[in-house]
Amino acid sequence: SLLQLKLWNKYRVSNIPSLIFIDASSGKVVCRNGLLVIRDDPEGLEFPWGPKPFSEVVAGPLLRNNGQTLDSSALEGSHVGVYFSAHWCPPCRSLTRVLVESYRKIKEAGQKFEILFVSADRSEDSFKQYFSEMPWVAVPYADEARRSRLNRLYGIQGIPTLIVLDPKGDVITRQGRVEVLNDIECREAGSTRPVCIRLILTSFLPCLFPPLCPADSEDDGESEAAKQLIQPIAEKIIAKYKAKEEEA
Repeated sequence: SLLQLKLWNKYRVSNIPSLIFIDASSGKVVCRNGLLVIRDDPEGLEFPWGPKPFSEVVAGPLLRNNGQTLDSSALEGSHVGVYFSAHWCPPCRSLTRVLVESYRKIKEAGQKFEILFVSADRSEDSFKQYFSEMPWVAVPYADEARRSRLNRLYGIQGIPTLIVLDPKGDVITRQGRVEVLNDIECREAGSTRPVCIRLILTSFLPCLFPPLCPADSEDDGESEAAKQLIQPIAEKIIAKYKAKEEEA
């Protein structure tokens, strides 16, 4: 019905089941990821499950891939990219390669910027392998409760997701992934050249078939449906560029 469609759009529901808690008096969203809340707090000890500051949710030790630990207070005063990702997810690995380059350039420019990796890997070994490719910090894999709280804080429904925060911990953009890809395309191609098709598909696929990699969920034919829709378009684009002997 029209009302159902309006509710799906209003609350940006991208997959089911989805449980969203709302303050009835104001209509404001209290928590987008109610399923995780119920799983992590079945007795309602943290009710009413309202949002907490990033600094409170992230509090605790963080890791570098050389085994060094540091306290989360080291993030204070910096812009922070909260990166939800996993090695088993192909779009995540693609984004990580681009993000590493962007991160290094930002740091070399003297900017106060850090990235916090929040793993959705399925084992600690997989986490360690993936994290070894990253020059930033991570929540320890064993700290499942803190990883879950960060997922809940930002209502993460699919990966890869990059949330960019200002030094106060407020969200600048939830579309950090698109911004990073757009940035590197502009640097590679120059601002006068149209954005390449890789950026376009990466940006819009989550809107058509979100999320790209729903963690540990059933596919239910969505990937095949996406492929059937996108593949004919991709084949036309590839043929066009091949005729020009250019890379699509």
